[in-house]
Amino acid sequence: MRVAILSGGLGWHVRDLQRAAGEQGCRAEVLDFRRVHGRCGAGPNLLDSYDAIIVRTMPPGSLEQVVFRMDLLHRAEQRGILVLNPARSLETCIDKYLATVKLEAAGLPVPRTVVCQTADDAMQAFAELGGDVVVKPLFGSEGRGMVRVSDEEIAWRTFRTLERTDAVLYVQEFIHHAGWDLRVFVLGEEVKAAMRRWARSGWRTNVAQGGRAESVPLASVPIALALRAARACGTLAAGVDLLPTPEGSWLVLEVNAVPGWRALGPVTGHDIASDIVRFLRQRTG
Repeated sequence: MRVAILSGGLGWHVRDLQRAAGEQGCRAEVLDFRRVHGRCGAGPNLLDSYDAIIVRTMPPGSLEQVVFRMDLLHRAEQRGILVLNPARSLETCIDKYLATVKLEAAGLPVPRTVVCQTADDAMQAFAELGGDVVVKPLFGSEGRGMVRVSDEEIAWRTFRTLERTDAVLYVQEFIHHAGWDLRVFVLGEEVKAAMRRWARSGWRTNVAQGGRAESVPLASVPIALALRAARACGTLAAGVDLLPTPEGSWLVLEVNAVPGWRALGPVTGHDIASDIVRFLRQRTG
C-alpha cells in the first residue's frame, strides 16, 4: 500500500506514521499540502498514484487556497482513493459552528452556544447564557484562542475587539466541572483508547496547554456518545472531547478530525499510528 501523508513538515505525528507504515510493509510519503496541484485534461494528478491519503495538517492559507485543498481531497475520493479524514468531515470539524450543528441534529448533548457577528448580539448571548461564557475562535485547535469571560465590562471589550477584526463570535456557556474532561480516540466504529485530561490550573484541560493526562477505562455511555459524535461528523478517525456535568451527565464539546496522539499513546500504551495504518490496509484491501 502506498500512502500520502499531507502535512506542512516532518512533525512528530508524520514520523510516527512513517514508522508504523514501514513496520507493516507500506510506503508512506510526505507531501507538503502547499505543493500539491490538480490537473484536468493535462495528465494524472499527483494524488492519483496513492492508495490512501492521510491528512495531518491544514497549513494556513487564503480562502482560495484552503478551498482548493479541499477540492483536491474531494477529487481523490471521487477516484476511489481512501482519504482519512474525508474532505466533508474536515470541513465540518474545522468549523466549530457546523460541527456543533451536526452534533445537535444527531440528538447529542452539546453546551448551549450562540454564534453571531456583532458585539451587541454577543452581549445578549452573554446575558442569556448566565454571564459566564467561553469565547472560542470558529477555527482553532488545542485550546488556542479560547477565553473565559464572566465580567460584563470585559465581555463588552472582548466582543468589540473581535467585532473590529471581522471575527465570528462563538459564545458558549461555561460548564462548571471537576477540572477534567475525556479525550476519546475513535477509529472506524471502534474506540481505540481514551484519556482523562486534568487542567494544570484554571479550566483548560488541553495537554498542549499544560494539562495532565492519564489513561482511563470508559463506561458504555461515553463510548456510545463518542461513536455517535464521530459518525455525526462523518469522520473515520476522530478525537472526541467529552465533558461531565455537575448533574452526572455528559456533553460533547468537540470532534477533532485531525486528532493527535502524542500524549494519548504513551499514557494508554496504545500504538495509535499502527492502528491507523492497519485500518487503511483493511479498507483498501
